[in-house]
Amino acid sequence: MTLEDRAALLVSTLPKALLVGVKLPGVSDAEFESSLDELERLVRTLGYQVVSRVTQTRSTLAPAAVLGEGKLAELAAFTGGSGDAGVEVPRVKDKARIRREAVEAGHTVASDEDAGEGEGEGAWDASIETQELQLVAVDHEISPSQLRNLERATGISTLDRTGVIIEIFHRHAHSREARMQVEIARLRYESPRVRESPRGKERQAGRGAGEAGLELDRRKIRDRIAELKEQLEAVQKEYSVRRAKRQEARRVALVGYTNAGKSSLMRALTGSDVYVENKLFATLDTTVRALSPEVLPRILVSDTVGFIKKLPHDLVASFKSTLDEASEASLLLHVVDASDPNWESQMFVTREVLTEIGAHAVPSCLVMNKIDCLGEGDLLALRARQPDAWFLSAKSATDVALLRQRIIDQFESSYVKAEVLVPFSEQRLLAELHASMSVLGTRYEEAGVFVHVRCEPLALTRLAERLPKGSVTMLPD
Repeated sequence: MTLEDRAALLVSTLPKALLVGVKLPGVSDAEFESSLDELERLVRTLGYQVVSRVTQTRSTLAPAAVLGEGKLAELAAFTGGSGDAGVEVPRVKDKARIRREAVEAGHTVASDEDAGEGEGEGAWDASIETQELQLVAVDHEISPSQLRNLERATGISTLDRTGVIIEIFHRHAHSREARMQVEIARLRYESPRVRESPRGKERQAGRGAGEAGLELDRRKIRDRIAELKEQLEAVQKEYSVRRAKRQEARRVALVGYTNAGKSSLMRALTGSDVYVENKLFATLDTTVRALSPEVLPRILVSDTVGFIKKLPHDLVASFKSTLDEASEASLLLHVVDASDPNWESQMFVTREVLTEIGAHAVPSCLVMNKIDCLGEGDLLALRARQPDAWFLSAKSATDVALLRQRIIDQFESSYVKAEVLVPFSEQRLLAELHASMSVLGTRYEEAGVFVHVRCEPLALTRLAERLPKGSVTMLPD
């Protein structure tokens, strides 16, 4: 069996998913297709094979089930559902009838909004068995009732865009902190979507006055969220202590859209064995490593969670501690996938999130990554559009070495020179000077040790606060 045959066999065994998108006013065709393409990548990251799309143009999302009645019936024909969003009906098992009805419908869209206004996706693969479809992914944030009605109409599980992202975070979280952060966001997402079970109704009917099963389930979720928050605060205190110890160090945070190549760049800059994979949200745990080869004073590089369009607010709130690495950094490297046709919108999304977490005031440099995937003409055009950006490929040792030197130069461009008098009673400060500043020379005199340093003005200010007045003398460059 060839490698291609094995790959085809593997793909054929994947669970199947179908995408649903509604093109709303003010959204261009390109933006709409780009958003659906991104949702497809998200769904593939969950381990599904996307077999088709059902799209529609509407002025608003249908309040009942996102799509109009005609389009909803077409979607149900694909999935084997009843098409009835109001009553839960067992899933249709007659596949031949489903295919026949789909062919007779021709996947066309009526002019009336409720009957399915707009153009639909006609690329349905008739060889796909409806029983193989296991997920409908909707490219919008929808209400619990809309999600419930879609599941009734289609007969299979449904997730909106927020649900897909949270599920990916849930699967990729490894550290204790990340797992707790994701669980909090997941519980907040699921709380309004909890449904009454028949057993719960019976319990309520038998007890008379008291707490309904649905209310009990939601209270349990609230209690669990409170418990997780308490545990998370304890873990975050430990991280705060670590960050406080790194306060004097020069810190670089890699930020950017998911799958922009931040982890690959992290591995290249620090020589660390961080996890790298070509999929969305491969990194959820912040990693901090020293720039390699090391320089004195040390420069620490941190890899942060990637951003994405319509990133759920609960995830941003839950990952606040992790994202603090960006807001507390000395320098941000805004990494952009130069080979992605939507790099401009991705860059805009990243800047929006940085503003939301209060990191927009941190000095930053734009890094256009993956230029090895661009043709010479495209690269020249991109350089003309972003003349101040740093262009590189994380796969190129030469590019990475140049980036390393640029990072060092970026810090040293703001350095000042000074002579510091360290009394003999404060000799422990000498080790700190060597660790946090560039020491140009020392001389010993009766008053103490005179140390010539070159460092950031802020570091010098903090040092002066710990020494007797007049111990720090500024020198000309």
